[in-house]
Amino acid sequence: LPRYFVGVLDKDSGQMEVYNAEIFNMQPLLSGPGYCGNPSVTLVGFIAKIGLLFLFCSSFPLRCKVSSVQQCVLICFSLAQMDLCIEAFGTSKQKRALNSRRMNAVGNDILNTAVTKAAANIIDAKGVTALIQDVAQDDVQNISVFLPPCNEDADKPENVYKFEDILSPAEYEALRVPAAVFVNVTPEEITKKTEDKSHCSFVLEELKFLPADEKRRDHKARCLWFLDTLIKFSYLKVIKKKHPMGPECPHIISRKLMKNFTSLTYNNGSVQNLISASMKTKITAYVIALALHINNFQTDLTVLQNDMKLQESRMMDIAKAMRLKVSKAKGLPGLENDQNHKLGTLSLPLPVQKASGNQRKRKKM
Repeated sequence: LPRYFVGVLDKDSGQMEVYNAEIFNMQPLLSGPGYCGNPSVTLVGFIAKIGLLFLFCSSFPLRCKVSSVQQCVLICFSLAQMDLCIEAFGTSKQKRALNSRRMNAVGNDILNTAVTKAAANIIDAKGVTALIQDVAQDDVQNISVFLPPCNEDADKPENVYKFEDILSPAEYEALRVPAAVFVNVTPEEITKKTEDKSHCSFVLEELKFLPADEKRRDHKARCLWFLDTLIKFSYLKVIKKKHPMGPECPHIISRKLMKNFTSLTYNNGSVQNLISASMKTKITAYVIALALHINNFQTDLTVLQNDMKLQESRMMDIAKAMRLKVSKAKGLPGLENDQNHKLGTLSLPLPVQKASGNQRKRKKM
């Protein structure tokens, strides 16, 4: 799970301004000379493997080599020229974003002065080399901020990701009422829920194996109800309702979801809660941790991956960052037996964290 940055080089001052960035795919893919009305302008594309991504907005081709990036990036494409391409080829959404950015644009002199001063202070204090090393940390360290607290010195698997760090005692108690529908569920009701697909596959399968013991049955039902709520919550993008999961969701749980698993964004003059890609990563990590507690610290990652609607590579990155041992396993009956299922196991001692040496190449469009 890489972090991306955009570096803008001022050819007059020789200073570079660094910004946080996200990667977007442009449609259509432009390559070769002759675009945007200027035959000398060439868009080769964004190539980001991990860590740093530099965008040099200058009037001449510039080749740079970034550590951990196996290919060079050749970009000669100004923001003004990119705007022209969006106007000509962009989607309606891209054009609306362009108009919005132009209407809310901050004066270049004010922005450049503030950013240049801030960048200069940071560079003077730490140095360019140290900054590059900081942002080029391996993926495991980047993703670790979204994981549940990990006790590496735990003497038992259940103490690595403590249950209390996933659900506090007050939150756990609040789940007693909504989870009652799972405690008293009948085989006929499970069959109907499966047909209606009213819950995720992981929960529907686990409901078939609720313990007979009343206390253990209630505990598993509460865990399954919260896990199902987490997965459904991850499907949302922008949270517009005060209680997005409905009135049956306890207030303390709704508040936990909004506080811990959303990020704030400013749009159309108001602050909104957004489930960004990083927040979905965090939700996935907590879902995995809770599934481990439910299934005696071994769970089918492929089932959770399908429920979370993630790519396998992303799921494996999160599982490895959580120090799970990943192995192949046959899928559960009725849950896509045609594919190889991946089993995640939390066992001691924890595997040593390793930086991924070869980043996966992005597919060419």
